[in-house]
Amino acid sequence: MLKNKLLKSIFIFLTVIFFFGLSYLYWPREAGTVHKEEKYTIDLPEIKERGVLRATTNFNSTNYFIYRGQPMGFHLELLSLFANHIGVELEVFVSNDLEENFSCLLKNSECDIIALDLTVTKSRSKLFSFTEPHSQTRQVLVQRLPDTWYSMHSAEIEGHLIRNQLNLAGKTIHVQKNSAFVTRLEHLMEEIGDTIYIVEVDKDIEMLIEQVVNGEIDYTISDEHLAQVNENYYANIDVKTPISFHQNLAWAVRHGSGELLEAINRWIANFRDTRQYVNLYNKYFKNPRSAYIATSPLSTIRGGNVSVYDDYFRKYAERKGWDWRLIASIAYQESRFDHSAVSWAGAFGVMQLMPGTAAQYNVYQNSPVVDNIVAGINYLNWLDNRLKKHIEDEEERLKFILASYNVGIGHVLDARRLAEKHGKDPNVWKDNVDYFVLNKSKSEYYLDPVVQYGYARGSEPYHYVIEILERYEHYKNVLDG
Repeated sequence: MLKNKLLKSIFIFLTVIFFFGLSYLYWPREAGTVHKEEKYTIDLPEIKERGVLRATTNFNSTNYFIYRGQPMGFHLELLSLFANHIGVELEVFVSNDLEENFSCLLKNSECDIIALDLTVTKSRSKLFSFTEPHSQTRQVLVQRLPDTWYSMHSAEIEGHLIRNQLNLAGKTIHVQKNSAFVTRLEHLMEEIGDTIYIVEVDKDIEMLIEQVVNGEIDYTISDEHLAQVNENYYANIDVKTPISFHQNLAWAVRHGSGELLEAINRWIANFRDTRQYVNLYNKYFKNPRSAYIATSPLSTIRGGNVSVYDDYFRKYAERKGWDWRLIASIAYQESRFDHSAVSWAGAFGVMQLMPGTAAQYNVYQNSPVVDNIVAGINYLNWLDNRLKKHIEDEEERLKFILASYNVGIGHVLDARRLAEKHGKDPNVWKDNVDYFVLNKSKSEYYLDPVVQYGYARGSEPYHYVIEILERYEHYKNVLDG
C-alpha cells in the first residue's frame, strides 16, 4: 500500500512539472519582454528576395518633396541610388512624426531604414544601429530679427539677438518632440547652470521655423544646413548662433540587420568621396534656387500642387472614378504637363493622345487642355472596361491599363496570350505578362502564331508602368486624395 502511495505521489509531481513546463513555453509574454532572438529580423538577403527596400523619411524642403510633378529630395535621391546599388526597387513611407518613424522600424517592422538627418547619440544607439554618417551639421538657434530690422544698422540688429548661449537662461524654446534638440538643451542647462524652458511639440522643424517667422513663438532649434535653407526664403530670421558642436547625421537600421548595415556603410563610405555626392548635397543645401523652389506654387512644400492643371485632374478624375493623383502621374509621364507637346508619332496635348484615339472623343490638337484631359480619362475608362472581363483584380488590372495606354491594348493582349502559352499567369503583370511585353521586340515572340499585332518596342511600356506607379506612390505620400 505504501509503495502504491509513493508511486502515485511521484506521478502527480511529474505531471505538475510537465504541465508547468508547457505553460511556460506557451504562456504569452507581456509586451516588451520578448527576447530579441525570438523576433524575426529582416536583413539584406530577405530584402533582395522580395525585391523591395522599404524606407521611412520626412517631408520638408530638403529631404523629400515634389516640385513640378517630380519627386525630389536629398534622402530620396540617396535612397534611390542605394536601392539601385543593391538591385531592388524602393518603397518610401513619409511621416514628420519622429515617433512614427521610429515605430515603423522598431515596432511595426514595416521599414528597413530610417532615412533622416538623425543625430547620432548614445541613447538612440540602444534603440537601433546607426549607419556611417551621410553628413555633418551642428544645432543652431532660430530667432527672429527685430520688426524694423530692414531700417537698422548691422550692429544695432546684433544687439537684439542672442549670441551667447548663457543668454538662453530663462528663455522658452519650442522644439520637435523626440528630437535630439531636447537632449542638447537639457545638457546646455547643466552647462550654463540655469533653466531653459523646453516645450516639446508634435510639429516638424520647418513648421516651427515658420512659427518663429510669424511671431507665434520666439525660438526653435534646427540643424544648421536645414536652417540655412529656410533663411534663404525667410528674410526675418537669424540662424547664426550655434548651440552644439558639429555632429554626425546618419540613417538607422534595426539591431540584427548586420548585412544591410554593412552594405549601407560600404556604399556611403565610397559615395561620400565622389563628385556626385558633392553635387547632390549642394543641390539641396547650397542651391540659390532653393528659395524659389520651396516657395513655388508648384512645390508641395508651399503650394501643394504638382501642376497648373491640378483642379482639372481633381474634378474630372473624381467624376470618372479615378484617383486624380494617378491621372497627374500619367500626365507628367506623357508630357511633363506641357499641353503644346507633340511626339514624333503625332501624340499631342497633356495626355498625349494619338490623333485617331482623340478623334473618337472629338478632341484635336487645337482643343482646350481640359478636353484633352477628359478624353484621356475617358480612354482609360474604355481600356478598363475592355480588360475587366479578363482581369478581375483592380490593382493588377491597373498595370495592364497603363501599359495599354502607352503601347496599345492589342500588344498587351498579345503578351497575355504569350504568357499563357509559356506557362505564366496571363492575369498577373509583374514577372509574368510584363516579361513578354518587354521582349515583344524579339522575333521569337512577335512572330509567334498567337501574336496578332506583331512587333512592339516593349521596353517603353515596361518602364512606363513602373515609373507611373512609383510616382503615383510619391504623390499619395504628400498630396491629399
